[in-house]
Parts: sequence; structure tokens; C-alpha cells
Amino acid sequence: MNRRGSGILLPITALPSPFGIGDMGPWAYRFADFLTQSKQSFWQIIPLTPSHPEHYSPYHSSSAFAGNPLLVSPELLLKNSLLMATDLQSIPVFPEGRVDYASVISYKKDLLHRAYHYFKQKKCNYEYETFCLGNKDWLEDFALFKALKVRFAGNVWSRWPDEIRDRRPDSMQSAREELHDIIEAEKFVQFVFYKQWLALKDYLNQRSIQVIGDIPIYVDYDSADVWAHPELFKLDEQKKAYVVAGVPPDYFSETGQLWGQPLYRWDILKKTGYAWWLERIGHNLKLFDIVRIDHFRGFVGYWEVPASERTALNGKWVEAPAVDFFKALFKKFPYIPIIAEDLGVITPDVREVMCEFNFPGMKVLLFAFGQDLPICPYAPHNIVANSVAYTGTHDTNTIRGWFDYELGPQDKRRLFDYLGREAPPESLHWELIRLVMMSTANMAIIPMQDILGLGREARFNLPSIKEGNWQWRLLPDALTPELAAKLGMMTETYGRS
Repeated sequence: MNRRGSGILLPITALPSPFGIGDMGPWAYRFADFLTQSKQSFWQIIPLTPSHPEHYSPYHSSSAFAGNPLLVSPELLLKNSLLMATDLQSIPVFPEGRVDYASVISYKKDLLHRAYHYFKQKKCNYEYETFCLGNKDWLEDFALFKALKVRFAGNVWSRWPDEIRDRRPDSMQSAREELHDIIEAEKFVQFVFYKQWLALKDYLNQRSIQVIGDIPIYVDYDSADVWAHPELFKLDEQKKAYVVAGVPPDYFSETGQLWGQPLYRWDILKKTGYAWWLERIGHNLKLFDIVRIDHFRGFVGYWEVPASERTALNGKWVEAPAVDFFKALFKKFPYIPIIAEDLGVITPDVREVMCEFNFPGMKVLLFAFGQDLPICPYAPHNIVANSVAYTGTHDTNTIRGWFDYELGPQDKRRLFDYLGREAPPESLHWELIRLVMMSTANMAIIPMQDILGLGREARFNLPSIKEGNWQWRLLPDALTPELAAKLGMMTETYGRS
């Protein structure tokens, strides 16, 4: 993490593919080749966990450990004799450039069902059994949780019969026997997901490209983790959350962001030696070379909002045992590579923890050109080496969208004064990419939309708004040799190749 390099932020869902959503198939390997051709060192992605079933956010998941079935490649299933060629002859017409989640979910659910049918016909599979044994600590609970969601018509787990909600051993055993085939199907999907992902990661690593993965600090209430470990979360006697997570008013929302996930009982976690968190981090270290912890400040102090509130305004800061936790983490994983997402309301105590453990923070260029430009920590001349410089993130507008719709006249004047000239809007993205590349930050990460100079229609997520996010996709003809050469030349010029 101390070497100088650069990379691209692109969610796997945003890759081209014939199946309506990006996946871990041929286009992921083509993008890996593009990274090599453009002399990049990193591919940053967003969480690989299952996305929310209604608004599709990967930061709201039913598991902190499971993989997203929508990312499984049908072409690789065919290659591994888990689908037949006839299964892929009638692919629906999916929109280009956007994900139609409802259609994709229906189509891929059917394909995975067929793949499991073929898989069952094989007499034995040592690789599958090894996977199940090596991941049983989370896989058994997750597969049963998914099966029970089917059994109880999708209801939240706190509405299940008491004996299942409370995980009484005899009832759990009966459920496992009754739902055996559904459970095995869920395990199979996770098996093929992780097989495909680890093969892709190996391909990247062989080309000296490191994967930056993303760990959301919280998990959803309606998740296998909260159902299996309710004692680790702030729940009442009915096992319902009485306080939930969010952040106070910030850059993205005047009323704050009410995320709604349950909060941790750090007192109980501490008594266990933070076992659940250590297992979670260890799991992610197998999947990624570097981990970015989303909402890092929540380890130092978190915004606690009563569950009855409709906005995040009426919350309060509650202290968390950050130093003790990270000491336990580094005792278990001495060389863990962590990027701290330190955007938003950051207090001195958060900075102290980052400094003590030498965690690099994020410096987002789009936040640099306000009235405080000379002293702004996001301005290129103030960026420190132990940081990751971004033009923007998955939560911000694109450079072009930001310039066209968010910058006022005075902001634009400060930007042009900083650049030394009035850059035309159609080439402004390269000017800002250059600023990030030439900064002293060890890492520079550019969203793919900014490399392409796309407008606000290509924004990936608008925080505090649930509808219309996570849909943008790369068009198949975007990754040209000319683009790779231009990005590669800039990367080499600023010592990041």
C-alpha cells in the first residue's frame, strides 16, 4: 500500500455482458486486460455480497459473508458443464447501459436452478464438499436463512414462528431436514460464486493487479448474521432493533442519512474478543488484496438514531472501542491492508485512530474547490502520501455531471484558477484525472465514468435516495486501445505504472 500506483473504480455489475448485468465472466477478464494495457495497479469494486431485494444496494445485504448470485457468469457455468448450450439460446433482450434488476433476477434465478439440477446429477464433488466444510461457520446459517425466507414467504425473520426466530435446536434440525434441497441449492450457488471470483482474482494477481474490496460497517436487520447472532446487536426483548444506524446532516442530505441497520453491542463483541468481526475480516482478506472499510468513523463513534424516527436528525454520537478493536485485529492479522473511508463528519478522535494505526484515508477531488480551497485537505497541494486520491466515488456525481449541475460560478472560477486556464467541459475530466495522478498520494483511483468523461446520467449512486441507483453499465465498445494508451501514458508520466 505504500507504493505509488493507480487504478480504476468499476463495480462488477457495471461490466458489459449479454445477460443484463455485469458478471465474473469474459468481460471481467477483458477489463482485467484493459487494466494491464493502461498500466493500472488496482481494481476497486463495491461489496460482492447479495444486494437488497428492493433497492438493490450492495451496502444493504442479507449476509456479511455470502456472494451475490447475480454476479455468477452463465458462460462460465456452461464452460464447467453446469449449463447446456441450449440453456443460453433464448436470452431475453436486456437494455444496454442500465441494469433492469427485476428482469435479471428472474432470468438468473432460472439459470442457477438449472445449473443446480445438472450439478446434482454428478455422483460426488470433492471441491464442493471442501468449500462447504471450509465455510461452514457462515454458510450453514446463510443457506438455512435463505431457505426459511422461502418457507415463510419472504417475511422478516422476527416474524417467523418463535421456535425458528429463537433458533431452538430441535426446530432448527427439523427445518434443515424439511428444507434440505433448498439449502443445498443455496450452498451450490455460493460454491460457484466463490470459484468464479477466486479464479478472476488469481488472473488479476498474476498480472500484478490488486483488488480493493469494500466492507460495509453494518449489516441489514433482515440478514443471516443478525438472526444467527442477535446478542451482538442492539435489539429489544422481541429481537427488534430499538436504535438504528445513520449519519447526521452532511454533503449529501440536509436531514442526514437514515440507513436503518441495527447497531453493534460493542460491549458484547469485546467480551468475545471481537470474534465475529475477526472472522468477517479474515473472510474478506481471502477475497481481496486490500480492504476499504466503509463508514470507518463508526468504529470510533457512531450516530445512534431511535428506530421510530423517520430521518437521522434526532440522533446522538456514541463512543465505540476503536483502539481496543484494532489492536485485536492487528494481533490476528499483523499486516492487514486497510483503507479508511473517512468522508463526512470526521472528528479529531477519528484522525487520532487513523494516525495510530497508519490507515490511509480518502481524498476526493470533487470536494476541493469550495471557499476553503487553499487549506482544504482534498486539494491536490494538501494531499499527503499516506492517502488514496479519487476524482470521485460511487456516491458522488461524475466530473462532468458535477461541473454542469453542482458547481456555482465562483466554484468554477476557483477551479479554472487552480488549473491555470479555462478548460473546455468536454475535456475537463482529463484535467482532473491529471491532478489526482500527479498528487503525492500513494494511490490514485479513478471511476470508470470519469475516464470516459460521462455526464450525470452515469452516476452510480445518489445517497439518501433509494430508487434508480446501482444501474449504470459500461457499453461494450468503451474499452478502446486508444483509451488504454492515453490513460497508460498519463499513469507512466506521473510514476504510477
